[in-house]
Amino acid sequence: MTGWAISSGFDRTDINSVADVKGGTIGVSRIGSGSYVMGFVLADQQGWLSADAQPYSNTAILNTFENLRKAVNSGEADFFMWEHFTSKRYYDTQEIKRVGEIYTPWSSWKIVASTKLIGDDGKPDERVENLFQKLDQGISHFNDNNDEAVQYISTELDYSEEDAREWLKTVRFPKHTQGVSQETIESCVQILRKAGVLFQSKGMSPDTMIALKK
Repeated sequence: MTGWAISSGFDRTDINSVADVKGGTIGVSRIGSGSYVMGFVLADQQGWLSADAQPYSNTAILNTFENLRKAVNSGEADFFMWEHFTSKRYYDTQEIKRVGEIYTPWSSWKIVASTKLIGDDGKPDERVENLFQKLDQGISHFNDNNDEAVQYISTELDYSEEDAREWLKTVRFPKHTQGVSQETIESCVQILRKAGVLFQSKGMSPDTMIALKK
């Protein structure tokens, strides 16, 4: 799961809690992005979704994290959602403020491949198998070398060393990357349909999306 911070402009006195963003303008990077979909996850959790009304009055498409931060201070957007630790440095500098946080109801990343790489027997091409092996090796090395991981994150990913160490406390990588549960995909599809990204009776069903089940 990934922690998504709910942020507004630092001087916005009208927005101080999650309840205050209901019916406001949500800032997103683009339609269908994580920042867009997570707005519907939030609305679903808060009980704001209904067939009669949208949870937000408007959606401001702002493309970049920088534009999102500017928009909540100018009033173009009331709030936006972004990964917690990426947002934190801007809380520290008082450019934006945190009004809440939620977690994704699924793991952060999934591995997808062309259907051409899955045989009729359901087994993946050796290149896909090789990818899984290398990912598992990389995760093992990452988990066994905490200081090296902190050094990389704090120098390459724009985190402070303190934030890198705190971030590592919140994440868990699977020992074996191969396979996904049907329940996870069904949950994703349900939210994406509520967000209007996927549509009932169009496209593949959740069970046919999965090549390798856990």
